[in-house]
Amino acid sequence: MELFKKILIANRGEIAVRIIRACKELGIKTVAVYSEADKDSLHVRLADEAICIGPSNPTQSYLNITAILSAADITDSEAIHPGYGFLSENAQFAEACINSGITFIGPSPENIRIGGDKAKARQILKRKGIPVVPGSDGPVNSEEAVIKVIKKIGLPVIFKASAGGGGRGMRIVYDEKEIEQTFFMAQREALAAFGNGELYIEKFFPKIRHIEIQIIADKQGNIVHLGERDCTVQRRHQKIIEEAPSPVLTEKLRKKIGEYAIKAAKALKYKNAGTFEFILDNELNPYFIEINTRIQVEHPVTEEISDIDIIKEQIKVAKGYPLSIKQSQVKLKGHAIECRVNAEDPEKFTPSPGIIDFLHFPGGPGIRVDSYLYQGCKVSPYYDSLIAKIIAKGANRQEAIDRMKRALEELVVRGIKTNVPFLLKVLQHSDFIKGKYYTDFVQIINSNEVQ
Repeated sequence: MELFKKILIANRGEIAVRIIRACKELGIKTVAVYSEADKDSLHVRLADEAICIGPSNPTQSYLNITAILSAADITDSEAIHPGYGFLSENAQFAEACINSGITFIGPSPENIRIGGDKAKARQILKRKGIPVVPGSDGPVNSEEAVIKVIKKIGLPVIFKASAGGGGRGMRIVYDEKEIEQTFFMAQREALAAFGNGELYIEKFFPKIRHIEIQIIADKQGNIVHLGERDCTVQRRHQKIIEEAPSPVLTEKLRKKIGEYAIKAAKALKYKNAGTFEFILDNELNPYFIEINTRIQVEHPVTEEISDIDIIKEQIKVAKGYPLSIKQSQVKLKGHAIECRVNAEDPEKFTPSPGIIDFLHFPGGPGIRVDSYLYQGCKVSPYYDSLIAKIIAKGANRQEAIDRMKRALEELVVRGIKTNVPFLLKVLQHSDFIKGKYYTDFVQIINSNEVQ
């Protein structure tokens, strides 16, 4: 069985570049799609072919299913890799690819649907004995239903969008007087963001760690997990710094959460790459929260400690090959940290698009850079502000931190502002160095500065 001859990448930016590199190493031709704003982007230059699929507005280009499938048809592409964001977790798109005779490099449409319905995913995994955060058994549709759940689990609680992600449609309630207003605000926000106003309720833990398990599954029913990533450093529910392994997990707990992820993947008959996300309360009890049915932004930290190319595995299992590794062969070594470099003001956190006048990427031992930047390129205001991911690997956590600090100090990006000063502030904080921090860590740093 041969691999695909040609793959279309239905994405842009650094992830499109990352996928093209994996395809080149596998001897697969690539097709880049691009909007008018991205005509000079790096992924367009690196691909074997490139097709414009519409205007700068993503709804008319990177979210345009018809245009993307037409590009695949014109170029005789056998498969489509969606990357992350855009259409990567769109079951309708995955189904449309399959109906067009094109392989979708990702999980099945049914997997994506369940992953997108967080309330349903909770129900399924709870029945399989996997611990979930105490909360509603499904969506709550009225204030009366909300009060009933709250009486059972107590305040504070958090409203979450069933179809949500990225922190949108999430609201915390500390007081009974806030229930009605907060419920309707979260509902409106979810409807505006996802076209679906369904909410479910979870107990809100003020001090938590955010832990995710990377899994890969083939079509033969084999599943492996590649350990955990600690994604606790967040701002407004958006991850900023990720690391692997987690500084707080014991070997016993690591094994337990890994087994939960495998059990969950088997229960869902999961295929391809995915991430099962958990939180740990302040006593390190794990609770499942959601599934990400795509490659994650932070996948490089897992690649660095496992020496497994997750994108290549995605492509191979999508073609029908069995996994190239067994669980017993997964050996995690060293420590890796990823910093997301965003085009934004480091103090106001407002976007900072523009032209890159000068660029110097860091190098040296243990440093990896995933980016679409080059000197003279344009950072567009139309898309996500992520412009580069710096990944530092060390023999241990302290060496990884030291290498990351060196790399960020060496990075030069002129013409726009970046969040590098803020990233350095986090890395130099004593609580981060000790590994003693929670998801409110960034908020605490900022509030201390204001005081």
